[in-house]
Amino acid sequence: MKNCKHKKRIWQGLLALLLVLVVVSVDLLPAAALTQADIDALKSDAGDLNAKRKELEGKLDDLADDKTQVLQRKKYLDEQVSNTSAQIKNVEAQINDYAALITQTEVELADAQEKEAAQYELFCRRVRAMEEQGTVSYWSVLFKADSFTDLLGRLDIINEIMDSDQRVINDLQTLQQEISDKQASLQDSKAQSESAKAELVSRKSELDSQRAKAVALAREIEANEGEYQATLDELDKEEERIQAKIVQLSKELAAQQAAAGHGSNAALGGYIWPVSSHKISSPFGNRSSPGGVGSTNHKGVDIAGVGYSTEIHAAKAGTVIVSQYSSSYGNYVVVSHGSGNTTLYAHMSSRKVSAGQAVSQGDVLGITGSTGHSTGPHLHFEITENGARINPLTYLTDYTQAW
Repeated sequence: MKNCKHKKRIWQGLLALLLVLVVVSVDLLPAAALTQADIDALKSDAGDLNAKRKELEGKLDDLADDKTQVLQRKKYLDEQVSNTSAQIKNVEAQINDYAALITQTEVELADAQEKEAAQYELFCRRVRAMEEQGTVSYWSVLFKADSFTDLLGRLDIINEIMDSDQRVINDLQTLQQEISDKQASLQDSKAQSESAKAELVSRKSELDSQRAKAVALAREIEANEGEYQATLDELDKEEERIQAKIVQLSKELAAQQAAAGHGSNAALGGYIWPVSSHKISSPFGNRSSPGGVGSTNHKGVDIAGVGYSTEIHAAKAGTVIVSQYSSSYGNYVVVSHGSGNTTLYAHMSSRKVSAGQAVSQGDVLGITGSTGHSTGPHLHFEITENGARINPLTYLTDYTQAW
C-alpha cells in the first residue's frame, strides 16, 4: 500500500510539471505592432496617385502643341510634379514600414524559436522522467492497480496526462507553423522592400525630368515674348486681381477682429527672413528681367539659393487669408498682419497651411519650388503696407545682391 502511495505522488508530480508546461505554452507570440495591412493601405493610396498620374499625362498630351493653352499646360506640369512628389513620399513610407516590419518579424521569429526549443526540452524531460520511473506504457500503469479504487484513480491520472500530452504536441505544432509563417513573411517583406527601393530611384529620376520640363516651358514663354505677349499680359492682370483681393480680404479680417474685440491696427515692420537664404536674384521695382520672368515691374523680391525642399517661414505673425494655386504665383500663401499689412510667398512646391489658420512668426508655411510662372526654384516674397506693395529690402537689409 505504501508503494502505491509513493507511485501516486510521482504521477501527481509529473502532472504538475505538465500543467506548468501548458501554461507556459499558452502565450505563443505577441501581437504585431505593424502589419502588412498598414503597408497595403499605402499601396492603395499609391494606386490612386498612379491613376491621377495617367490622367495628367493624357491632359498634357492633348495640349502638347497648343500654344494658346500654355498656362493650362504649365498648371498640369506643376500638378504632375506634385503628384510624383506625393508618390515618392508614399514609397518612402512603404520602405520605412517594411524596415520596421522586418525588424519586428525578426524579433518575433527569434522569440518563437526560443519558445519552441524550451517547449521541446520540457517535453523530452517529461518523457525521460517517465522512463526512469519504469512506465513502459499507460496500460502497464493500469495493470499495476491493486484494487478497483486504485484502478479508477490511475485511470483519471492517465486521462489527464494523455490530454496534457496532446496539448503539448499541439502547442509544438502551432509554434512550428508560426515559425514557418514568420520565415515566409520575412522573405516576402525583404523582397517587397527591395522592389520599393528600386521604384523610389525611378520616381526620383522621373521627378527631375518633370521639373525640367516645367522650367523649360516657363523659359520658352520668356524667350518668345512676342509670341506669348498675350500670355504675359494675362499673368500681369492676374497678379493685380490677386493683389486687389488680398487688400480686400485683409480689411475684412481686420473688421471681423475689431468686431470681436481684437486689435485691428497693424504695427508695421518687425519682419524676419522667410527662408534661410539671403541671396536676392531679382530686386523690387523695374528690372530688365535677366533670367527672371514675369512683369518687368517686379512687385516683390526673388530669393534664390533655395531648392525644392527649403522651408518657408512666416515673416511675421498673423492669419493666413490665401492658400491656393494661380498661373502667375503657382502655389502661394498670403498672411495678413493687420489691416492693409500682408506678406505673400509664391512659387511653393507645396503649401503647409490653410486659409483662416493663425500663424506665429517663424511658422512653416510651405516648401520652396518653381510652380507657376517661374524658371527655377526660388521664393518670390512681397510685403504690403497700408494697401500698397513696398520693397521688402527696406526691412530685410542683410542680403547678398545677385543681379
